[in-house]
Amino acid sequence: MKVSSLLKLITDKELEFLASETRVDYQVSKLTGISMFRLILFSMICGNRNSLRVMENFYLSPVFKTFAKTRNKTTRFTSIRDRIVTIKSEFFEKIFLFLFKKFSYLLNEKQSITRFDSTMVAVSAVFVNRGMKVGSKTNKKQLKFTIGMKGSLPCHVSIFKTQESLNEDKTIPKAIFQHKPKAEDIVVFDRGVQKRGTFAEFTEQRIQFVTRVKTDASYQIISENKLHNKPENATITVKKDCVYMKGNNKWIFVPIRLIIATIDETGEEIYFLTNIEKLAAYDIAFIYKQRWEIEVLFKFLKQELNLSHLVSRTENGIRVMIYMTLITAILIIAYKKLNKLEGYKIPKLKFGNELEAQIIKDIVIRCGGKPAKMSYLFNDS
Repeated sequence: MKVSSLLKLITDKELEFLASETRVDYQVSKLTGISMFRLILFSMICGNRNSLRVMENFYLSPVFKTFAKTRNKTTRFTSIRDRIVTIKSEFFEKIFLFLFKKFSYLLNEKQSITRFDSTMVAVSAVFVNRGMKVGSKTNKKQLKFTIGMKGSLPCHVSIFKTQESLNEDKTIPKAIFQHKPKAEDIVVFDRGVQKRGTFAEFTEQRIQFVTRVKTDASYQIISENKLHNKPENATITVKKDCVYMKGNNKWIFVPIRLIIATIDETGEEIYFLTNIEKLAAYDIAFIYKQRWEIEVLFKFLKQELNLSHLVSRTENGIRVMIYMTLITAILIIAYKKLNKLEGYKIPKLKFGNELEAQIIKDIVIRCGGKPAKMSYLFNDS
């Protein structure tokens, strides 16, 4: 699918509805919500490292004016900064959730597995009032983004800034509860979450999960399940599949399934934990293995979309920019999958080049020209 066709799926009518619903343009006439959405998106796709100055220069460029239909309007980077600080982040959140649903359907992604994990972003303590201090020999504070990923697309983000949020027991469960998984969904997360009460609460609220726990975790077996035959492609060997009701010397009254296995290559023991009863132990291990895909997503967000660089350091500005980062990620991932491309660096580059070529083609047409005379420039756009 071409970039032009992809972007046509985000219609002006839909954006105008969300702008009206969130009242994002209340008492604003220039840097409207839709124009800010297009500006940040354009800057993230076409710029190597986004910043307020970069956005100012893009806003003044004829290419962006054609893309966003801003005509002869001008602006300064300070105005862009102030607008990001005050604009309603709810507008960008709704666009993000809307696009996730639309592109999940477009990609025909019916996976029930939703991965959750966190990544940290460091920023100088001079610029932020709140944040997590990690270590005593640094003047930087950390912000934590806990992100959910369903199928190949990000589907949720929670932002944490308090010191207690260094503990994944505080953040990943909160993000999962905020996301409100469907009954058929399976949430997968790493062993940073250790509280048995959390696993019990997931079960009580009918949230299916798969995770790992430390191999020194205490437990008391109340029953054992029959072991199934090992699949040919399995990289582990299941030694025990059991149900327990006790952990860390504290009783929990919801049965939890514990699967004990060894990694074939190293002989290392590994413990899986789940509340799913019907799937075989090897299927549970395979589901957990798919958690790794969110690590690949984090690498893409940081290396190609500059997640680690904060354009705004206010709470509202950070929310706006993380939603725009995930929106941009959805578009590039969809473009990559629909065109069967590998990696992320080249798909992002091709997306930007194709977008620019399409805009130039539109300029030629609007000026009465004939792009067909230069088909060697536009036949791929």
